[in-house]
Amino acid sequence: MKNNYLSLFFILLTLFSSQVLAQSSLQRLYQLPKASLAVAGRSNLNFRPNKLRVPASTLKVLTALLALKKWGSDHHFKTDFYFDKKTGVLTVKGYGDPYLTSEELDKMIQGLKDKGLAEIKGLNVDDSYFEDNIFIDGRSRTNNPYDAPLSALAINFNTLNIRRTKSGISSGESQTPLTPLMRRFAKRLPRGKHRVNLQKQSYAATYFAEVFQVKLEQHGIKVSGEITSRQSFKQQTPFYQHSNSKTLSETVAAMLKYSNNFIANQLFLMLGAEAEGQPATIQKSRQAYSEQVKALFNWDRTFYEGAGLSRKNFISANEMLQVLEQFAPYRELMKSQNDRIFAKTGTLTGVSTYAGYLYKNNGWTPFALFINQAVSGNFRMRVASELLAK
Repeated sequence: MKNNYLSLFFILLTLFSSQVLAQSSLQRLYQLPKASLAVAGRSNLNFRPNKLRVPASTLKVLTALLALKKWGSDHHFKTDFYFDKKTGVLTVKGYGDPYLTSEELDKMIQGLKDKGLAEIKGLNVDDSYFEDNIFIDGRSRTNNPYDAPLSALAINFNTLNIRRTKSGISSGESQTPLTPLMRRFAKRLPRGKHRVNLQKQSYAATYFAEVFQVKLEQHGIKVSGEITSRQSFKQQTPFYQHSNSKTLSETVAAMLKYSNNFIANQLFLMLGAEAEGQPATIQKSRQAYSEQVKALFNWDRTFYEGAGLSRKNFISANEMLQVLEQFAPYRELMKSQNDRIFAKTGTLTGVSTYAGYLYKNNGWTPFALFINQAVSGNFRMRVASELLAK
């Protein structure tokens, strides 16, 4: 009798397993209590489309849209340089440019040389465009690159590429020189190659100055004196104003492709400073961002930051469709899953989201998938692939 019960149990288990396996990912989605789906023009596929969900990094699409609306796709962010001929001190004033890399510094210095700069007797960095000790809701205190602090003057996304071996410490990339701050960080790290963030906003201007000073010398500009940090005077005319070689479209494309939290929240702060005046603060940026959203979509809601780190940000799948409809001209700035899907993922613990465009019926159809419960990592991709056939 016992064996008969066991046989029946295994038969039922096999039937149940077969039924589950036979279900499509889309069918399983409709069974999830904390999931939402919206597909433009296909209300029969929608599932709780008006329920507010945590969007995670799909919020970067909204941030990108607001930035593009504000500045335009061909905008180039600026950095100002002031040179005091009496003292020989060169001042660098940053305005939050999120894409200042070691390679961009080479272009900056060439611009200074073209203006006739041959020697400096001190380097001053002015990062006063952002307030001190900025706190981003949802940002963790790890040394991972995606947790990098924000600052008005930053290089390499406020991260360090360090190599530590038995024979010593070196920069992990040829275009970036080894600096004293890199050596300090390296002492905390085991052997190997590491990409870590600066952890503290206060380190950002110092690191920028250290790299910049070495590069000035590499370009043949004589450097002496100290590195200082003080505010520049507004009435001064810049000796040189550098325009980043990257357009805003290129910056946004990198943000979306690599889900770069640093770029997203630099844009978030810059939007606030431009609307409410400097220095940029979290409060100003929340107000400015939320007001821009209200003006575009008439949503009366606060957005706490621009990268999707905060679990206090909420948006519905239908609302994301509104964003995607306006973002359509910039669709190809998104990462492609294949040549028929351009979309942005979002991931937090217990949150898996996906929003973008499906190529259906000879056109691009916006879709938004928000799951605020644990699922497998590629589940959202399988759902999107199935939507192509619907």
